[in-house]
Amino acid sequence: VQLQASGGGLVQAGGSLRLSCSASGSTFRGYVVGWFRQAPGKEREFVAAMNRYSSNPSYSDSVTGRFTMSRDNVKSTSYLQMNSLKPEDSAVYYCAADRTVIWGAKADSNMYDYWGQGTQVTVSS
Repeated sequence: VQLQASGGGLVQAGGSLRLSCSASGSTFRGYVVGWFRQAPGKEREFVAAMNRYSSNPSYSDSVTGRFTMSRDNVKSTSYLQMNSLKPEDSAVYYCAADRTVIWGAKADSNMYDYWGQGTQVTVSS
């Protein structure tokens, strides 16, 4: 499966962005989908993930209550709605997918074989 992330940009603190992750080459069904981010000089960190059944999204503590993940298996697209953005949310955001992710390890980037190219999100203060 090939993933294409889009929707990043520059936004002021408190603003919103919606990221999209489109899959091609294979059906999206059956894949755990995750969102990760990486800021300069920092390790890639987990943001959100959704299971194969398009239910029960899970979020990191830092984004809970502000970010909402969804997915449309028919369109093979995942979305990350980001509200109340903070400067510390600035990073390159990546979507990832894999069929074999164990849900308990969803926050481990090493569990995902397929990655999008990343989209830059910059939040100004």
